[in-house]
Amino acid sequence: MSVTNIAAYRFVNLDALESLRERIHDRAEALALRGTVLLAAEGINLFLAGTASAIDEFLGWLREDARFAGLPVKVSHSESVPFKRLRVKIKREIIRMDHPDIRPIQGRADGVSAATLHAWLRDGRDAAGREVVLLDTRNGFEVDAGTFAGAVDLRIEKFTQFPEAVLTQRDALAGKTVVTFCTGGIRCEKAALYMTQAGFDHVYQLEGGILQYFEDTDGAGFTGECFVFDERIGVDAALAPTN
Repeated sequence: MSVTNIAAYRFVNLDALESLRERIHDRAEALALRGTVLLAAEGINLFLAGTASAIDEFLGWLREDARFAGLPVKVSHSESVPFKRLRVKIKREIIRMDHPDIRPIQGRADGVSAATLHAWLRDGRDAAGREVVLLDTRNGFEVDAGTFAGAVDLRIEKFTQFPEAVLTQRDALAGKTVVTFCTGGIRCEKAALYMTQAGFDHVYQLEGGILQYFEDTDGAGFTGECFVFDERIGVDAALAPTN
């Protein structure tokens, strides 16, 4: 597969957004990259595709900015570019929740690695012996494409509905270890932080989301495909497009 696809995000204080938008757009365009980059005062969220050399050059350039140094990236491959154009946009939030008090920049909820979750699912318990419950923070149509077996599905239509919906699960989740997950980590990062601030106990976020789980493990426990917001439609546990 000749096209490299990357997904990355970071919650970090950003200013001079219009200038940053122009610089990112110009560099990505010069490298013939396609996809979407979202910028907000709270950080960056990007999905880009192009040749491996162009992606490497863009990431090298972006990471020269101290705010993006060491930016973790999830990588997959495809036969063709799954985006029609390049878009670099300024938004109020890089993932909209409409809860301005939820600010991962100021501190995040505890995370669990893909390898650790894999072991918890194998054993049916976490290291403390608590029952593990997976909580899908994605929209219903994404869940329908594929999810972890037995995961709690809130049947939301958009992420702004998550806070109200998850409060209905307080009693059902009491005393259990809850792992929030999403496609690449950004939604579950805000979700886990919201739940922690709302008084839920033993809440973790799956670091890097489903894509990182696929990259680091054999995908055990996940059924179906992971929906992605581009022309690939979905990817399987080997990170291959399912269309």
